[in-house]
Amino acid sequence: MKEKENIHFDQIKKAIAYIKDNFKEQPSLEKVAEQIHISPFHFQKLFTDWAGVSPKKFLQYITLEHAKKMLKENQASLFDTAFESGLSGTSRLHDLFMNIEGMTPGEYKNGGENLAINYSYAESPFGNLLVASTTKGICYIAFADDEKLALSELKRIFPNAVYKQMVDLIQQNALSIFSQDWKKIEQIKLHLKGTEFQLKVWETLLKIPMGELATYGKIAGAIQRPTASRAVGTAIGDNPVAFLIPCHRVIQSTGMIGQYHWGSARKTAMIGWEAAQTDNHRA
Repeated sequence: MKEKENIHFDQIKKAIAYIKDNFKEQPSLEKVAEQIHISPFHFQKLFTDWAGVSPKKFLQYITLEHAKKMLKENQASLFDTAFESGLSGTSRLHDLFMNIEGMTPGEYKNGGENLAINYSYAESPFGNLLVASTTKGICYIAFADDEKLALSELKRIFPNAVYKQMVDLIQQNALSIFSQDWKKIEQIKLHLKGTEFQLKVWETLLKIPMGELATYGKIAGAIQRPTASRAVGTAIGDNPVAFLIPCHRVIQSTGMIGQYHWGSARKTAMIGWEAAQTDNHRA
């Protein structure tokens, strides 16, 4: 992102954090704008340009009542009808275009020895990203508020891989989802280091349509491990591919958004942004 856009997202993130923490009071436009030290007029414009909806509408998307309503509506058929909601572009994205391939036992155990990994930094509506790929697919995406820290985390996962900073077609194809022009996307392949249990959890996350939510218990039930909510939560927390594998769409059964590896304010932003985009497609 350009520096100005980075600053704008930081402002949006601070505003969303404030809205998230104070949604019960339904803070006014003026009150939220005051928190990020800009005028209500400029805040309204900045926020609407980013989210596609007004701050007031966005506030409705992230209230507890809205989350509970979404969970209740999707309780019975979330995974059976995930891709039959009529939003042929948005809701079917992962069903049509995402494919997970687990790494071989050798690749898994030896820290990526003999793996050649390309990595680059990219833009997203939610901040800068570190994106990494092997010849087989995307192996890692993380929000890179600190680029050096993000790269060191990648190298911790694959300590013996050979790294090259470069943009490749695999990365470009995956990142095109943020443009929402998915008609020309080739199948997005993910090449992931994970246990059989983790891979099963991550595959299940792909079945949660954009703009919808699930609970940890619902994911556990979907993989036929109904008593394993805690283990499911750990696997979700270990998700190595931000946004593409939508762990941000999993919230607590109470409707509370809960924690997120890259910050609860960012998770809130992603949930609200996706709800807004989905409603815009329906309109």
